[in-house]
Amino acid sequence: MDSQIYGALGIFFFIFYLIPPAAINAAELPQQYTKSSSGSTQINSNSVLVALLDSHYTELSELVEKALLLQTLEEAVSRHNITIFAPSNEALERHLDPEFKRFLLEPGNLKSLQNLLLFHIIPSRVGSKEWPEENLASVTYETLCVEEAENHLPLTREESGEKIVAGLAKVIRPDDVIRPDGLIHGIERLLVPRLVQEEFNRRRSLSSISAVLPEGAPVVDPRAHRLKKPATPAPAGAPPALPVYDAMAPGPSLAPAPAPGPGGPRHHFDGENQVKDFIQTLLHYGGYNELADILVNLTSLATEMGKLVSEGYVLTVLAPNDEAMAKLTTDQLSDPGAPEQIMYYHLIPEYQTEESMYNSVRRFGKVQYDTLRLPHKVVAEEADGSVKFGQGEESAYLFDPDIYTDGRISVQGIDGVLFPLEQSTEKPASKVAPVPPTKKVVSEQRRGKLLEVACRIAGAFGQYSQSTSCNMNL
Repeated sequence: MDSQIYGALGIFFFIFYLIPPAAINAAELPQQYTKSSSGSTQINSNSVLVALLDSHYTELSELVEKALLLQTLEEAVSRHNITIFAPSNEALERHLDPEFKRFLLEPGNLKSLQNLLLFHIIPSRVGSKEWPEENLASVTYETLCVEEAENHLPLTREESGEKIVAGLAKVIRPDDVIRPDGLIHGIERLLVPRLVQEEFNRRRSLSSISAVLPEGAPVVDPRAHRLKKPATPAPAGAPPALPVYDAMAPGPSLAPAPAPGPGGPRHHFDGENQVKDFIQTLLHYGGYNELADILVNLTSLATEMGKLVSEGYVLTVLAPNDEAMAKLTTDQLSDPGAPEQIMYYHLIPEYQTEESMYNSVRRFGKVQYDTLRLPHKVVAEEADGSVKFGQGEESAYLFDPDIYTDGRISVQGIDGVLFPLEQSTEKPASKVAPVPPTKKVVSEQRRGKLLEVACRIAGAFGQYSQSTSCNMNL
């Protein structure tokens, strides 16, 4: 019997010697987090942080992600339990001052947003059962906001039994989310630490006492292209300031948009860079790579456009998209200088926007714009609420308006390639009908004035038949 007791004790000491007590304690604890080989903390799917991100506190979880606090909270959970006081979505969405919310979401105020959120988390597990009773004084817990001077949250209970946080916010959903490493209480309002409130007040006061108050951009009258002056208050019963015709005008005037003044201290335009800029815009916009390649390869054309803009001229480019350029045949591009001639017909020496062109065709029906391919003009008319260029089968619609507008160069995307009307209607010389020969007409000789008068007198006396000269001239 004694030998069996001594043998059991030996086995127990042997197991205790091989397995240290720390390993036994670690095996008994719930595995809420593990450490990877790199040393970073891996949060379990049953963690309170995962529950927060998947809970109905969507506004708070978005703020936590924007504040870049996930790693900080993971380290806090790995060391101890936490308690989160989560404001409701209504408190963060409707009951929050818009200026204060805008202040928190500004990139320069990231630290204030982090302090605000950390002020709602205490590194202890405080459930409803651990809450102080009515007859007891408030119990204070430190928060994770270490930069706050008053870094504590007093928890109290009113006579009605309602739980209060920091003397302001009522707990409306106690023990809403419970996990082994923490829990979440739903509260009715946001808790703002003193340092965040002071920073917000400082920013707001600085904006109010700034030397130059921000003002809106000047308003330009689209009819006269002049700055609008503030209207003087009209007395009651006074006639309208504008005539009826001006009030019913369909839109801006037909004049092209005004070009800006000289762009530099030497009073000249950098046309080369402006051309490069709009070609780069075509590439980034997408769908106009073929036209951009043609402009890049035709160095002479791009250089000529840059010189025109540098000299003060303006251009409107009717840019066919890639689908339209793909329809060009080999015969249309095989002739020497054909790409240049096609591009010249799509360049209008005016600065036109989609609005100005549509107003023109809407008022006049058809408008002819000059092109750099002299003397051919491109015809524009209204069709299906847009602007249609060309006539017959060789027509294109304004497809992508105002792709690029800088006051000197305007690029308007169209869905077809335009050709002059003379090319599409020209007939071979062999099929022209011959012109019939003109018949030679011989004019009759008119008799003299005196002989005519004499014949009339002779006829009056009955001697008209006896006159030989009168019979010859009948």
